[in-house]
Amino acid sequence: MRVAAVDLGSNSFHLVIADVHPDGSFSPISAEKEMLRLGDVVSREGMITPEAATAAVATMRRFRLLAEAAGASEIMACATSALRTASNGAEVLDRIADEAGIDADVIDGLEEARLIFTAIRAAVTIDPAPAVCFDLGGGSLEIMVGDVSGLTWAASERLGVARLSAEFVRSDPIDKSDRRRLRKHVIGVLGPRAVEVAAFEPKMAIGSSGTIEDLAQMIAARRPESVPHTMHHLVFTRTELEALRDDLVTTTSAQRRKLEGLDAKRVDLIVAGAELMCTALELFEVDEVTISEWALREGMVLDAIGRHDPEDWSDDPFAIRRASVMALARRCNWPEAHSRHVAMLALSLFDQLRELHGLADEDGELLEYAALLHDVGEHVAHEGHDRHAAYLVHHGRLRGLAPAAVTELTALVRWHRRGDPKHHDDLVGDLDDDQRDRVRKLAAILRIADGLDRGRKQIVREVSARIGPELVLLHVRAEGVPELEIWGARRKRDLFERVFDRELELTAHPSG
Repeated sequence: MRVAAVDLGSNSFHLVIADVHPDGSFSPISAEKEMLRLGDVVSREGMITPEAATAAVATMRRFRLLAEAAGASEIMACATSALRTASNGAEVLDRIADEAGIDADVIDGLEEARLIFTAIRAAVTIDPAPAVCFDLGGGSLEIMVGDVSGLTWAASERLGVARLSAEFVRSDPIDKSDRRRLRKHVIGVLGPRAVEVAAFEPKMAIGSSGTIEDLAQMIAARRPESVPHTMHHLVFTRTELEALRDDLVTTTSAQRRKLEGLDAKRVDLIVAGAELMCTALELFEVDEVTISEWALREGMVLDAIGRHDPEDWSDDPFAIRRASVMALARRCNWPEAHSRHVAMLALSLFDQLRELHGLADEDGELLEYAALLHDVGEHVAHEGHDRHAAYLVHHGRLRGLAPAAVTELTALVRWHRRGDPKHHDDLVGDLDDDQRDRVRKLAAILRIADGLDRGRKQIVREVSARIGPELVLLHVRAEGVPELEIWGARRKRDLFERVFDRELELTAHPSG
């Protein structure tokens, strides 16, 4: 089933179209955003002007047409702060229903927080738990505390960036006295909330929404390494945010417009957003923040599904990684039997060769995911399927994996066939020395495992390894004669021998 969800936010209207799977999980297939800035209008006028209402109706009509063209059987819509506080919010929603054909529910701040956290816990690995979460919109700030099992505490405060900008940012750059007033106001509202949250002893912090994502993007652009393709699961520190804030408060909107990572439509909001977040991190004693790209609209989809992927909601906070990898594999019509078999063989080799590669358990997890995804590129074309697979993984919005892990996973599927992993590749991005070393070792193992199912008949049932000072001997037990599989592994052993500085040989024991 295909569904659509619309978040009628105070800064932007967001549309996501997603395929819901029989197991209760879903895969986003399309997303649209229109930055209408209704929060600005309501902050100034107390109502939504006729011009803004007409723009809102037109946007919703376009979203409905996009959803219908994509084959969505249901369209859900939720209106938040701007529409619930505007004096004529009900009338505007009536127009949207009559002229755009979408009935939107007005939700309060606590319901908004619940839906946002539903998305966050399905998108980000909450470990260590619990997490304190911040979703900064145009009209309100939602604060949540919870873990993988659910939401524990939530609050919604009228501290949205549009509201704060309208009240406190009256000059360009911001005046020092206005900045002090803004900070004092935020402390007055959030100080008591910080005391309440401290009782839960949160172990990590998560941020969502366009403003926080823009701050993360700008911080990433200031780092020496290349900017990740996605902000999802990216971590920034309070020190980095404070340094960015200190620069932003001295700039004009024209200067901010040129800053890398900042949405042009948010240049006059970002100062208030940076000041609020710096103050919040100080009050809540947060040293670093992890980004979630999933927020209200994804929470709406999950809430509407009614039942969810068991892996998403298991007691294991890392299960969302596997669920996300499997969802991408399904979307790409993966060769399931072959991929699962290669993953089994790769993990067996990884465990037996620990004294040789010296890698950690999380590297084995990445190897398994690479084995499951290494042939998804065949969904595009067999020729060059390693490059196609890299593109699909890089753009697959895999949940629960940090940007660096996504880069390494992309590299593994990119180089699972041949070649020596490079420090830079147009599909992968940049690998530092440590990453390249890990990728080379894991790719060497993955190639051998892939070769051992060269005929794609899963006849190799077991492989045992003996490590000598100059030779690694793999003994294969198979159902039938594994002639093609032995040939396939030998053909792919070049990288293994270079990385581990040992020759590799294989022997076989057919079982019948």
